[in-house]
Amino acid sequence: MRRLTRPAVHDIHNNPQFTQEGDVVMFHLRCSFKNRYMILSAAALLLFAAIPASTFAQEAMPTETAEAQADEGSDAAAALDSGDTAWMLTSSALVMLMLPGLALFYAGMVRRKNVLSSMIHSFAALGVIGALWAVVGYSLAFGSTLGGFIGNPLDKIFLLSVDYKDLAPDSAYPELVFMAFQGMFAIITPALISGAIAERVKFGVYIWFIALWSLLVYCPLAHWVWGGGWLASLDTSPLDFAGGTVVHLSSGISALIVVLIIGTRRGWPSGEMLPHNLTLTLLGAGLLWFGWFGFNAGSAVAANADAGLAFTTTQIAAACGALGWLIIERIHTGRASALGAASGIVAGLVGITPAAAYVEPWAAMIIGFGAGLICYGGVLLKGRLKYDDSLDVMGIHGVGGAWGAIATGIFATVGAVGLISGNFDQFLAQIIGVLAAAAYAAVITFIIVKVLDAIIGFRVEEEQEQIGLDQVEHGEAGYNF
Repeated sequence: MRRLTRPAVHDIHNNPQFTQEGDVVMFHLRCSFKNRYMILSAAALLLFAAIPASTFAQEAMPTETAEAQADEGSDAAAALDSGDTAWMLTSSALVMLMLPGLALFYAGMVRRKNVLSSMIHSFAALGVIGALWAVVGYSLAFGSTLGGFIGNPLDKIFLLSVDYKDLAPDSAYPELVFMAFQGMFAIITPALISGAIAERVKFGVYIWFIALWSLLVYCPLAHWVWGGGWLASLDTSPLDFAGGTVVHLSSGISALIVVLIIGTRRGWPSGEMLPHNLTLTLLGAGLLWFGWFGFNAGSAVAANADAGLAFTTTQIAAACGALGWLIIERIHTGRASALGAASGIVAGLVGITPAAAYVEPWAAMIIGFGAGLICYGGVLLKGRLKYDDSLDVMGIHGVGGAWGAIATGIFATVGAVGLISGNFDQFLAQIIGVLAAAAYAAVITFIIVKVLDAIIGFRVEEEQEQIGLDQVEHGEAGYNF
């Protein structure tokens, strides 16, 4: 058999049968066409072979496996609710925004030389407590209970056992979203205390204090109320929808303990201690109000009717709190101040926090208005009792948190029954919750402060306090004009 070969280019030109220029061109075209035809034919064959192979592979899959995968996909889609997830992500961001709001709220009320020192207390809490919460705080608050007192620290340490696809218990959104949302509460609670001790504490000891306080006070209280601890296990357990006792009462009582131990600012109360920029305070109050919708309505942990109710009662209580404060201030001093309006807003928000989705709107009016009146009186106490709560943490958060918790036991009608409907047991449970949280926070805070004061020293020197903490502690100035 004769072997067919393609002539080389030089053979084409040297062979007599290809001497004509037109013949040479036609030969090139014929060869090129043959090559392209062979390549296209091979590609078509491969494609033809691939289609049935993939079809047969799919047909060969066992029916049970295919159905199982379909069921698994549909179950996952049904379990994860995109609306709930989106709302919880939004609520987490809203609560985070409360930290800059708190920084502005406090910064406007201190003296000019301490504005940065005051603000950095809130931002430092974002870093310190944000990290601690992920490492062990979340596990202490929401791990499996150890005697009803604290969560198992190894359950969710470093979040190693929490897969990003895992759903929060009894919820339709990822557990990591729940962890982040609850972490914002853990962050802002010790930051609230910084307002009471402003203008006189060392920054380093403040960092140690909020870290220890978060682990030893906040996490146990959160576990008692929200994590399956002993208070939640009572036959009639205290109601705390979003943190009246866990957040506000605990921070207020702890603030009082700290200031009683470390003493007053130099020159207080006779010295000039006026707020240096109330425009910052008003802006901060607005941001706190805005973020509080996530704080309270987000605590419904779903985009549902409870969230809508909490959102509404939050708005109403804040408005009535401002109104109540301005009225009593006008009666007492003859004028209604901008600082009073800001304080009344926060008082109303604090008061409604434990009750947000347990009461109807009409009750939110009473709770908010009452918070404005009662917290105004709470602020006046520091002058009579001679304790220097610099920015009224005890007067607003401590007193307001206690009032809100007790008022929840009185006015609860949604998902629970309070005293107004004849349930004295719930009213009594609220008092038990208030006393337990206040006593525990006071004792542990006392121990923490005493230990830190003995080892490091809580206060700056008198000369440093006179210069101002912006320069002494941070080497900066809030204003350079």
